[in-house]
Amino acid sequence: MTREVDNKTTSGQEPALDLSELRQQIDALDSELVQILAKRSALTRQVGEFKSKTGLPIYVPSREAQLLDSRKAQAKEVGLSESLIEDVLRRVMRESYQTQNKHYLCACPEVQNIVIIGGHGALGSKFVTMFERSGYHVDIIDKDGWHEADSLFATAGLVLVAVPIRQTEQVIRTLSQLPENCILADITSVKSGPVKAMLETHQGPVVGLHPMFGPDVPGLVKQVVVISHGRQPEQYEWLLEQFRIWGAALIESTPEKHDEAMAFIQVMRHFSSFVYGAHLAAENPCLTELLKLSSPIYRLELAMVGRLFAQDPVLYGDIIFSSDTGKALLKRFHGRFDEAMALLESGDKQQFVSQFTAIAEWFGDYASQCLADSKKLLLKADDDRTLETGV
Repeated sequence: MTREVDNKTTSGQEPALDLSELRQQIDALDSELVQILAKRSALTRQVGEFKSKTGLPIYVPSREAQLLDSRKAQAKEVGLSESLIEDVLRRVMRESYQTQNKHYLCACPEVQNIVIIGGHGALGSKFVTMFERSGYHVDIIDKDGWHEADSLFATAGLVLVAVPIRQTEQVIRTLSQLPENCILADITSVKSGPVKAMLETHQGPVVGLHPMFGPDVPGLVKQVVVISHGRQPEQYEWLLEQFRIWGAALIESTPEKHDEAMAFIQVMRHFSSFVYGAHLAAENPCLTELLKLSSPIYRLELAMVGRLFAQDPVLYGDIIFSSDTGKALLKRFHGRFDEAMALLESGDKQQFVSQFTAIAEWFGDYASQCLADSKKLLLKADDDRTLETGV
């Protein structure tokens, strides 16, 4: 255990200041920092109000990059760590984006009303909030509200389907009587089937959307939304512009390419986490003890696995079970796991090294980038660790 010496140095000489005085100065500076951040927050709220009136997007990449570069250069001049300043500013800017997401410019005031089918659900309610904050009138239809659907659809400029995957195509097939100029869209995590169903059911503008985030995000700044074009894109350009105003990054993909990618991004990842969690539960180790002994990388890995089991099992069952492409991919993954086990049992370390090297070559420069990026995450994991408990 280290021993603090408040009044004398280890050499016995009186220090210029004792430890309590130094701590008082640090506390005073920290207090000033809190006040400065409060003033900055007040200014960013004013910026948000200005943007909501003018239609400027919440997130402007060039402005963020310029701010970071300027402050990092300033930090270097005064002998501060550039990475420290970047970390602090990124966290502060993330907070400022959240204070700016109260009101947004309405990209298309001509739209009389928006109907969200499944608007009381977790993700559907998120979009209800976002559209209402942008000045749109939003009606919600859930399983008990279909008796008034026809009257709501009659004036709808957009009908957004936000129901579970297993119900999406069935619901879409009931929407053949929408006004011809009404946009029909969905926010399901599979695209081929829903987009095909929308094109066959509705003769007007059609677009498939996949928000690559969950309902717990505070806003859409820097969040990815995949766009699968269907029909008459000029008619739903205002909708895409509304996403841009919210700060989202729009990525275009065909329904087929999207579903192929999601087999890796969602199905393979979620199923692997499911199996990992099932194995832990069956082996029944003490989680607290594992966390006490773990490195930051393992704590992050375990957190990503555990996160899955804090969410809706039906949703993740729909994602995994609805993808034929994903099932085929998982079978191939299973085969490669068996091959790796056979290699382990053979004791052929040289073959392991050869395969490791070949895989590293496939990743190329991205492996080095991952190493650098993961270091930032690991430092954050260390920051959050409680030494008294080890978790």
